[in-house]
Amino acid sequence: MNEKLKTDAVDHLFDAILTLETKEDCYKFFEDVCTIKELIAMAQRYEVALLLNKKLTYLDIAQQTGASTATISRVNRSLEYGADGYDLVFKRLGINNED
Repeated sequence: MNEKLKTDAVDHLFDAILTLETKEDCYKFFEDVCTIKELIAMAQRYEVALLLNKKLTYLDIAQQTGASTATISRVNRSLEYGADGYDLVFKRLGINNED
Protein backbone atom coordinates (compact mmCIF):
# COMPACT_ATOMS: atom_id res chain seq x y z
CA MET A 1 0.00 0.00 0.00
CA ASN A 2 1.20 3.49 -0.81
CA GLU A 3 2.01 5.12 2.52
CA LYS A 4 1.33 8.58 1.04
CA LEU A 5 -2.29 7.49 0.66
CA LYS A 6 -2.69 6.50 4.31
CA THR A 7 -3.91 9.61 6.12
CA ASP A 8 -6.55 10.26 8.75
CA ALA A 9 -8.72 11.93 6.10
CA VAL A 10 -8.54 8.89 3.80
CA ASP A 11 -9.23 6.58 6.76
CA HIS A 12 -12.33 8.64 7.58
CA LEU A 13 -13.50 8.47 3.96
CA PHE A 14 -13.06 4.70 3.87
CA ASP A 15 -14.88 4.36 7.21
CA ALA A 16 -17.76 6.31 5.67
CA ILE A 17 -17.77 4.12 2.55
CA LEU A 18 -17.83 0.98 4.69
CA THR A 19 -21.12 2.15 6.25
CA LEU A 20 -22.91 2.08 2.88
CA GLU A 21 -25.29 -0.86 2.70
CA THR A 22 -27.07 -0.62 -0.66
CA LYS A 23 -26.43 0.57 -4.19
CA GLU A 24 -28.86 3.41 -3.49
CA ASP A 25 -26.70 4.41 -0.49
CA CYS A 26 -23.68 4.37 -2.81
CA TYR A 27 -25.41 6.50 -5.43
CA LYS A 28 -26.37 9.09 -2.82
CA PHE A 29 -22.96 9.23 -1.16
CA PHE A 30 -20.82 9.19 -4.28
CA GLU A 31 -23.02 11.76 -6.01
CA ASP A 32 -22.27 14.09 -3.11
CA VAL A 33 -18.56 13.23 -2.85
CA CYS A 34 -17.62 13.05 -6.53
CA THR A 35 -18.43 14.98 -9.62
CA ILE A 36 -20.36 12.99 -12.20
CA LYS A 37 -17.26 13.01 -14.39
CA GLU A 38 -15.11 11.58 -11.57
CA LEU A 39 -17.59 8.82 -10.83
CA ILE A 40 -17.96 7.91 -14.51
CA ALA A 41 -14.14 7.82 -14.81
CA MET A 42 -13.86 5.44 -11.83
CA ALA A 43 -16.58 3.22 -13.26
CA GLN A 44 -14.83 3.21 -16.63
CA ARG A 45 -11.51 2.18 -15.04
CA TYR A 46 -13.27 -0.66 -13.23
CA GLU A 47 -14.89 -1.81 -16.50
CA VAL A 48 -11.48 -1.67 -18.18
CA ALA A 49 -10.04 -3.82 -15.37
CA LEU A 50 -12.83 -6.37 -15.82
CA LEU A 51 -12.15 -6.60 -19.55
CA LEU A 52 -8.37 -6.80 -19.08
CA ASN A 53 -9.01 -9.60 -16.60
CA LYS A 54 -10.91 -11.38 -19.38
CA LYS A 55 -7.81 -10.95 -21.58
CA LEU A 56 -9.48 -8.70 -24.17
CA THR A 57 -7.23 -6.62 -26.40
CA TYR A 58 -6.70 -2.90 -25.87
CA LEU A 59 -8.57 -2.23 -29.12
CA ASP A 60 -11.59 -4.26 -28.03
CA ILE A 61 -11.58 -2.60 -24.61
CA ALA A 62 -11.31 0.88 -26.13
CA GLN A 63 -14.23 0.13 -28.44
CA GLN A 64 -16.42 -1.30 -25.66
CA THR A 65 -15.69 1.32 -22.99
CA GLY A 66 -14.58 4.44 -24.84
CA ALA A 67 -11.45 4.47 -22.68
CA SER A 68 -8.24 5.79 -24.18
CA THR A 69 -5.30 3.45 -24.62
CA ALA A 70 -3.49 5.54 -21.98
CA THR A 71 -6.26 4.77 -19.47
CA ILE A 72 -6.23 1.10 -20.41
CA SER A 73 -2.46 1.02 -19.98
CA ARG A 74 -2.68 2.68 -16.53
CA VAL A 75 -5.29 0.17 -15.39
CA ASN A 76 -3.20 -2.67 -16.77
CA ARG A 77 -0.18 -1.43 -14.76
CA SER A 78 -2.38 -1.41 -11.65
CA LEU A 79 -3.44 -4.99 -12.34
CA GLU A 80 0.13 -6.11 -12.88
CA TYR A 81 2.07 -4.03 -10.35
CA GLY A 82 -0.51 -2.42 -8.05
CA ALA A 83 -1.78 -3.26 -4.59
CA ASP A 84 -3.99 -6.14 -5.86
CA GLY A 85 -7.17 -4.23 -5.04
CA TYR A 86 -8.87 -5.20 -8.28
CA ASP A 87 -7.97 -8.86 -7.70
CA LEU A 88 -9.37 -8.68 -4.18
CA VAL A 89 -12.71 -7.37 -5.45
CA PHE A 90 -12.81 -9.82 -8.37
CA LYS A 91 -12.22 -12.73 -6.01
CA ARG A 92 -14.91 -11.55 -3.58
CA LEU A 93 -17.37 -11.14 -6.46
CA GLY A 94 -16.49 -14.57 -7.84
CA ILE A 95 -15.02 -13.09 -11.03
CA ASN A 96 -12.19 -14.87 -12.79
CA ASN A 97 -10.67 -14.38 -16.21
CA GLU A 98 -12.90 -17.06 -17.74
CA ASP A 99 -16.10 -15.10 -16.91
